[in-house]
Amino acid sequence: MARKGVAFRMFSMALLLGIIASIPRSVDSIGVCYGMSGSDLPPASTVIGMYKSNGIKAVRLYCPDKAALEALGGTGIRVLVGAPNDVLSNLTDKKAAESWVHDNIQAYPSVSFGYVAVGNEVAGKAADNIVPAMKNVHSALDKAGLGHIKVTTSVSQAIVVFNEPSGANFSKEAKKFMGPVLKFLKRTGAPLMANIYPYLTYAYNTAGMNVSYALFTSPETVVKDGKYNYQNLFDASVDAFYEAMRKLDVSGVPVVVSETGWPSAEGKDATPENAKIYNQNLINHIRSGTPRHPSPIKTYLFSMFNENQKDKGVEQNWGLFYPNMKPVYKITLLGTTAPSPAAAPALAPAPAPDSLEEC
Repeated sequence: MARKGVAFRMFSMALLLGIIASIPRSVDSIGVCYGMSGSDLPPASTVIGMYKSNGIKAVRLYCPDKAALEALGGTGIRVLVGAPNDVLSNLTDKKAAESWVHDNIQAYPSVSFGYVAVGNEVAGKAADNIVPAMKNVHSALDKAGLGHIKVTTSVSQAIVVFNEPSGANFSKEAKKFMGPVLKFLKRTGAPLMANIYPYLTYAYNTAGMNVSYALFTSPETVVKDGKYNYQNLFDASVDAFYEAMRKLDVSGVPVVVSETGWPSAEGKDATPENAKIYNQNLINHIRSGTPRHPSPIKTYLFSMFNENQKDKGVEQNWGLFYPNMKPVYKITLLGTTAPSPAAAPALAPAPAPDSLEEC
């Protein structure tokens, strides 16, 4: 992309200040995904400047984009970078993994890498490559003196089947690869990345679920699961991952929510108002954790911009901003109380379809 001038960058700063009103320096749990599937997005230097000037401390990159990584150098912004699905099979070769780490991690010594996500929502036969690739990337990072960078993978919410968290299990297909994945994460002290979208579960089952359960606005318990009470689907989904892991005899692997959000157009109840309510309530909520795990949940909002190169319809409308950098709606990362309209209780969620994917 062509780089814009100083006036363009100043304009972008002003626009971002309009959507994110106040970000305390102590907020470490919220990041924002930087998707690039758009033909008319601002240059990477401008976008990263928006993160920096507003104190956003974490970014998810789906690919090791050169312009973005150069812009991130020296900012202190924590980076979750993807080794995308199309390089997964290559990374099962040790030398190829070392080359990938050299070119995409070591080449940027001033970037604050926190995680490498090897694959995003990998399914089918390709899932057999996840663990060998993770092991090789992990070894390459260790060899380069970068063992502090955690190697993980990002999975879809659709791999966990549940009505209530205590009954959660990984799907039959997912069990084949999740056991080895979780053992690797346990051994290396890395988290599991999970893309969790209450909107997609709701849109799949609008007749059986009240939107309030997905939006964090239910006035009362919707799902009672033993001694645990759930008023929102996000908490139930996160705890379902923990329970599914427990049934594979794995504990102590934290869940990081690598994507979540709400669309603002082209879908059932996809409006700027609902997107604002969901994201604001999420931000206010994640510090307190879930009923089963009451500690802050590291979470990445999806996404920075609407992206016109995604499939037409709802997938193009998850951004905080339009490509011209005007806000779709305004939120604040400072924990405030968002509107909470009363609504009737919902039914337990059905499994959701696969969520969004980049690169």
